[in-house]
Amino acid sequence: MSGESGLPSHKSATRLTEFYRGKTIVVTGHTGFKGAWLSVLLAKWGARVIGISLPAESDNSRALFEPPVSDSTELDIRDRDAVLKAMQGYKPELVFHLAAQSLVGRSIEQPMETLATNIMGTAHVIDAACRTPTVRCVVNVTSDKCYLNAGSGRAFSEDDALGGADPYSASKACAEIVTYAWRKAVRQAEFPLIATARAGNVIGGGDWAQWRIVPDIVRAVRSGQSVVLRRPSATRPWQHVLNPLYGYLLLMQALYRLDPDIEDAWNFGPDRGDVLKVSEFTRRVLDRWGRGDWIVHSEAPAFPESELLELDSAKSHKRLAWKPLFALDRGIDLTVDWYRRVLDNTESAIDVTVGQIAAFEKLATMEVHKT
Repeated sequence: MSGESGLPSHKSATRLTEFYRGKTIVVTGHTGFKGAWLSVLLAKWGARVIGISLPAESDNSRALFEPPVSDSTELDIRDRDAVLKAMQGYKPELVFHLAAQSLVGRSIEQPMETLATNIMGTAHVIDAACRTPTVRCVVNVTSDKCYLNAGSGRAFSEDDALGGADPYSASKACAEIVTYAWRKAVRQAEFPLIATARAGNVIGGGDWAQWRIVPDIVRAVRSGQSVVLRRPSATRPWQHVLNPLYGYLLLMQALYRLDPDIEDAWNFGPDRGDVLKVSEFTRRVLDRWGRGDWIVHSEAPAFPESELLELDSAKSHKRLAWKPLFALDRGIDLTVDWYRRVLDNTESAIDVTVGQIAAFEKLATMEVHKT
């Protein structure tokens, strides 16, 4: 039973870790930012984690953060036969699909790659899961950018229209539609059950991507340069990576219980107080670091990004008993601490990551005990 805060009881939280223990789980995109954190967490809980992904990008710092998977296959999800062979060979029970081309800027430079990966790649993963008898549930992680954003400033709920003004956003809207179509018309058997998860502007250690604010800040501060912001007045729903991952894990567990109403789309966004302008978020990170400044560069890439973006996560709060456990300031503290420890060679990336996961688990228990 949940307490008044909506959090699961300590016994329920314990059951979540027990639920994953011993299960064979495919994580596509396990070499990416969120996929690596999810893989570490699942391995910590005793799952047999199978990674399906392209190789980690060549950045030497990123290569430090290799998740401890039981087995892995390097493949491109645009290769339908390779995806099917891997899925049927590993015989997983659960699939978290996170593999994607995840950058708006790159999607404008390489629109066909983005559309092929995020639309057809998603179709290949879902089709392979449906053709693998052992697969019981699939969580397809899309993005908060999947909504048709007219700049109204209203928080998006799961029933709002899908769309996108750039190839990345459009591809994620299409990935949602593809998932819905498979669930409603293509899937031939009772399983797998399939749901989608929408979250964005996730921060945390181990992100080295181009055109993302935290890696940009880290690179600028360490090189003694100013952070270049494209849209300092744009608002975004910022949150630490462990918050939405906790939601994805609860969602998968709920799917496994065979509740047909769970086969749906789900938002996992921060509390309203953590929806900040890019400039304010940057200031908080720099304050925590203790140095640095930011500028707006007239020649910086001007992507067609929305000024306003916020998610309504009421359904996840009510139906899944989920809430963001790390407030943004705590998430910023942990993120800065991660980069400092790893880049200063005081601690390994995996050890810092495991330690922060343990702090998250402890916080969950403490919050429950307050109810």
